[in-house]
Amino acid sequence: MNAEQISLEEKEVKPIVDQLNDLLANYHIHYQKVRGCHWNVKGSHFFTLHVKFEELYTNAQQAIDDLAERILTLGKSPYSTLTEYLSVSKIKEINTIGLKDIALVEAVMSDFATLIEIEREIMKTTSEADDDGTNDLINSFIQFKEKNNWMLRSFCGKN
Repeated sequence: MNAEQISLEEKEVKPIVDQLNDLLANYHIHYQKVRGCHWNVKGSHFFTLHVKFEELYTNAQQAIDDLAERILTLGKSPYSTLTEYLSVSKIKEINTIGLKDIALVEAVMSDFATLIEIEREIMKTTSEADDDGTNDLINSFIQFKEKNNWMLRSFCGKN
């Protein structure tokens, strides 16, 4: 399949796919980090955060699948190795063992900021290419993270 089959210009799809693959890599690292937060959270906020982290990694897992499928829809191949993910991801791994609950939340919020930054750049590219399908997908990702970032900031007592 190529871009023309879905009324997009092939030359405009390559930069979109490159950005989507970068986002996919970042989501994979974020996903694993949130899984680690879920597994390793301790303290008085355990029950609240254990459930919240599960919600967040489940959402990240769905985003990963949606991104890979969108890349395939655009007629290209998604990254699929940890080596690729680690080499291009702006989000870095952390060891979640022994981190305080607030530190875990702050790590997730930092990831959200990075992901939203990447997604806003993708939105610019997809708007210029009239790629409304990708634009809608990315917009839904941003909305989820913006809302959850507000909730996590509130949880930490931050403005």
